[in-house]
Amino acid sequence: MAHIVAKKALAKLAESCYRQTHFTKQEVEGLLQVFRDLQTSKKGKDEMKMDRNTFREVLHYTFGMTDDILMDRVFRAFDCDNDSFVSTQEWVKGLSVFLRGTMEEKMKYCFEVYDLNSDGYISREEMFSMLKNTLAKQPTEEDPDEGIKDLVEITLKKMVQSS
Repeated sequence: MAHIVAKKALAKLAESCYRQTHFTKQEVEGLLQVFRDLQTSKKGKDEMKMDRNTFREVLHYTFGMTDDILMDRVFRAFDCDNDSFVSTQEWVKGLSVFLRGTMEEKMKYCFEVYDLNSDGYISREEMFSMLKNTLAKQPTEEDPDEGIKDLVEITLKKMVQSS
């Protein structure tokens, strides 16, 4: 009986979520089931909220992310209500943008990730910090920080030219 009630609740949640995403209702049901499975594998966890560590494991094992700062920023972008957990709705909506979002949605999402101090701007220092932590380290004779500084300068010049 409890299984039937849970299945109905899942279908109702999927119905409300899918209208706000780029997923089909069946895909949302699948994402909700994955969320639930991740939570129930953690004994004693609230099924409706995912903590930062579980979320980081998903990013690492599913998407191959390894950079701590980037994973933290992605978590913050998903955690819309800033309660330090990702709810089922935040999970589905975040994945919708992450995997199927429009160009505008993805740009807004990337901006949130790169705007480290959440002031509405991406400074030269923020851009440098994110690039330094996310670009693969290549063994060269050149100082890697110099290459990143050059990349930031080129990016900023391109942005000024196109505006």
